[in-house]
Formats: sequence, C-alpha cells, structure tokens
Amino acid sequence: MPNPRLTGLGAGLFGSALMCVLGLLDQLLFGASLTVYGVLFLPVCLLTALWVRDAELLSAPVVAPIAFSAGLLPVAVGGNGIGARLMGLATALATQVGWLYGGTLLAALTVLARGLRLAVARRRNQVRRPPARRNPS
Repeated sequence: MPNPRLTGLGAGLFGSALMCVLGLLDQLLFGASLTVYGVLFLPVCLLTALWVRDAELLSAPVVAPIAFSAGLLPVAVGGNGIGARLMGLATALATQVGWLYGGTLLAALTVLARGLRLAVARRRNQVRRPPARRNPS
C-alpha cells in the first residue's frame, strides 16, 4: 500500500484531478449519474485525508469541497451555453450536497483521528528524565 505524503496544495491537486477523472468516467460509463459520482467522492476524501502530511492535516477537509466541485463539471447536466452549464453545476451542487457534506465530514473525522494519534505519540515520546544525581565526591 503506498504511503505518500502530500502537501496541502498537493492534496488539493490530487483530489481535484482524481475527481475530474472519476467525473469523466462516470459520464462515459454511467451516463453522468450523480449518485455514482457521490459514492466515488467518499474514498477520494478518505485517501486525501490519509495521505496529507502531518503538518498540513487541516487542509484535507478544506480541499474536499473544491475537489467535489471541480470533478462535478463533466457530470453536471446542462445545455450548450455557458449559462446553462453553470445552472446545471449549481443544481448538481444543490441536489448532491449530502455527498459533499458526507465526504467533508469523513475527511474531517479522519484528520481528527490522525491528529489525536499524533498528540498521543508526542506525549509518549516526551521522556521525563529523572533529576541528575550528585556525586558525593
């Protein structure tokens, strides 16, 4: 299992690029099913939260909605014009907000668990040294 460490920007790029690819695949294979897109969003959020660096844990829940919106562009049903396409995007965001909140919550809970684990590990690594003994000489 790979164990990459993404920066905050890398996590955003990873999530956005992966969601764009999954959105295109969803459009080709499932006819732009928003439910399939939402289900595919959850593991992307989990992977992003697991692979972000320890120092930038808080970026994972922030980039999740950005990745969802970026990948939704090929899936959102709209007309031929830019206005119709934007209206389709806004409608898709409004109707699929449950998946968006669920993925963001999953990323936030994963980051919280990782942060708590890091805090416990830091606490254990703080070795309390006994005071130095003075030699009677």
